[in-house]
Amino acid sequence: MNISKNIKYFFILPVMAIVLSLAALGAWGLKPGIDLAGGSLLQVSYSGERPTVETLRATVSTLGFGEVRVQPTGEAGFLLRQRDLTNDEKISLEKALGTLGTMHEDQYNSVGPIIGAELLQKAWIAIALVTLSTVLFIAFAFRRVSKPISSWKYGVVAIITLMHDILIPTGLFALLGHFVGAEVDALFIVALLTILGISINDTIVIFDRIRENLALNAEQHKREEFDEVVGRSITQTIARSINTSLTVIIVLLALYFLGPDSTRAFALTLIVGMVAGTYSSIFLASPLLVVWEKFRRK
Repeated sequence: MNISKNIKYFFILPVMAIVLSLAALGAWGLKPGIDLAGGSLLQVSYSGERPTVETLRATVSTLGFGEVRVQPTGEAGFLLRQRDLTNDEKISLEKALGTLGTMHEDQYNSVGPIIGAELLQKAWIAIALVTLSTVLFIAFAFRRVSKPISSWKYGVVAIITLMHDILIPTGLFALLGHFVGAEVDALFIVALLTILGISINDTIVIFDRIRENLALNAEQHKREEFDEVVGRSITQTIARSINTSLTVIIVLLALYFLGPDSTRAFALTLIVGMVAGTYSSIFLASPLLVVWEKFRRK
């Protein structure tokens, strides 16, 4: 693979995706679910004919609970998201819903705002620790490969690609949150951490092949430009990376289309993150090393 000839084309798609994701986040932000922002969730189902969303919203609005998000689920149910309710308020809500037909409560969850803020804080701490640990590990693992690129630069490039991988699904959910009301919850954070783990694995596989080829050239006293080494390393590992990612994506697609509604957003986050991670591991991380090496030489 000729890295130098095609290097500018590798960056077009990631730059466009990053700009769009940042624009979506800046314009609309993310809609946190109740387990991150606090609040309550009530899932109900009706026997017989289900009332319309407009009728249910009009009924709930008379209770004075503030904003209540109503989402149809299944063929006979609704999900209602609102602020944290007291026991009396919950009973009033159930009575109001019961006037619209024979209603059955399927589940009720309540999370206080303090707990939600604590979960969100711990999630960002976890992502930051994963990022820092990755830099330190790669710098240590590649400590004997200092020419022509210092070992710590492999770690920095890996972090840049990881930020790309989690920014794309985050921007997508900012877009979905604005247009269809999609919320991010604890499962979304779990999906981001999973993306970090899978993506860094693919990136290190290619970096490790670069390290092996550099070491082999040194043993054989063979002179080869760094971009040629990188291109050869990508060619040697590209089939493995794509095949591994495709097997995971196929399973996630099955989970998205055939799985329950509760895991659909989780599966979608992983699918988008896997696609972004596979691309960045092959066509972003290694070309960034080449660009950095050329900049150093200049």
